[in-house]
Amino acid sequence: QVHLVESGGGLVQPGGSLRLSCAARGNIGSIGIMGWYRQAPGKQRELVATMSSAGNINVAESVKGRFTISRDYAKNMGYLQMNSLKPEDTAVYYCNAVGFLIMLTPFDSWGQGTPVTVSS
Repeated sequence: QVHLVESGGGLVQPGGSLRLSCAARGNIGSIGIMGWYRQAPGKQRELVATMSSAGNINVAESVKGRFTISRDYAKNMGYLQMNSLKPEDTAVYYCNAVGFLIMLTPFDSWGQGTPVTVSS
């Protein structure tokens, strides 16, 4: 079983920045894809950015040029640097990790989410 814990959310003014962190804990063999998703009130969860173990990155058009995803492979950590934040970025941000446990059992885990509010 893999547990993901997000941190770094909060209240920020438009134009500000936040850095989200995601810590993956458990009997992890390898993490293939680590990503960030968000869900705004009354809306469906949507992809923000993902990063594979090979370094391939997929970023939503709505955040391109403003958000940057990164990983610390050795520490099983993921990060989302969010700059030039807009009110429409307000949402609960979730970390997701897909990979294999030490015994080669696949996993697909979600964190509990960290809220981000962009408001003046």
